[in-house]
Amino acid sequence: MNTTIQIKKQQGAALIVGLILLVVITVLAVSGMNTATTELAMARNDQNYENAFQAAETGLESALAQGQFTTLAGAAVTQVINANDSVTAQIDFEDSTLVPDRAFSLGVGSGVSAYHFLATSQAESRRAGAGTTTDRDSTAVHTQAFYVVGPEAPTL
Repeated sequence: MNTTIQIKKQQGAALIVGLILLVVITVLAVSGMNTATTELAMARNDQNYENAFQAAETGLESALAQGQFTTLAGAAVTQVINANDSVTAQIDFEDSTLVPDRAFSLGVGSGVSAYHFLATSQAESRRAGAGTTTDRDSTAVHTQAFYVVGPEAPTL
C-alpha cells in the first residue's frame, strides 16, 4: 500500500489577519486612554471651579454676616479658606430711595429710606499653591444686590 502525503504551502493569511486585528485593538486602546485622560482633566477643572464657586458664596455670606453697611465707603472682607482657596468680598453703596408712606403715594416720603448695596465676591482656587499659576486654577465672581431699610438721611 502506497500512501502519499501532500503538503500544501501555507499562505500566511492567519498571520496577516492577526496583525491587523492587533493594530485595530491597539488603536482603540490608545483612543480610550486619551479619552479617559481628557475626561479626568475636565472633572478636575470642574471640581476646582466648584471650589471657587463655594468660596465665593462663603465670601458673600461672611460679608453680609458682618453687617458693615455704610453709605460712605465700601467694606472689604478677605479670607483664606484653606491652603488653595481664598476669597475677597466687597460691599459698595449704590443708591438710596424713599419708601412711600402707608398710602403708597409716590414722591411723598415717610421718613424711611431703602439703602441699596451691591456685594461682590471673587474667589480663587489654586492647585499649585500661592504664587504659581497652572491650567488647573479657577476663579469665580458672584454678585448679590440687597437693600437695608432705615431712617431717611438728612439732605445737605
